[in-house]
Order: sequence, then C-alpha cells, then structure tokens
Amino acid sequence: MAVFRVEKNKVYTVMSNHHLRNKELTLKAKGLLSQMLSLQEDRDYTLAGLSHINRVSTQSAQRKSNATK
Repeated sequence: MAVFRVEKNKVYTVMSNHHLRNKELTLKAKGLLSQMLSLQEDRDYTLAGLSHINRVSTQSAQRKSNATK
C-alpha cells in the first residue's frame, strides 16, 4: 500500500498531484482520496464513517469504493 504524505493546516491541505494525474483512477476515486487525505489521521475511515461525511448510503459508498479497486 502506498503512503501519501500531506501538509495540513486548519484551512487547507497541500498534497501531491500524483493521484490527481493518475489516469487509472476515476474522478470519484480522486475526489474520495483527496477528501480522505484532508481529514485528521484519527478519523473514522470505515464505509459507515465516509458515508456519513458525504451524506450517502453505506451501499452507495461500498459501490464507489469497489469502483476504485
């Protein structure tokens, strides 16, 4: 598994363009990864936690996470 390093501030997050320029990732996958990188490290990264943040059902979050594999 790759390790992503980001610089976080209260207002913004600085991250590499690597995942944003990856042509194998869908737009949704890039957005989800960017969002996850902007969250605190101790955040709940379960499907239930991510679906709550994005106000989608757990089933929808499951389908989207499967699309990123």
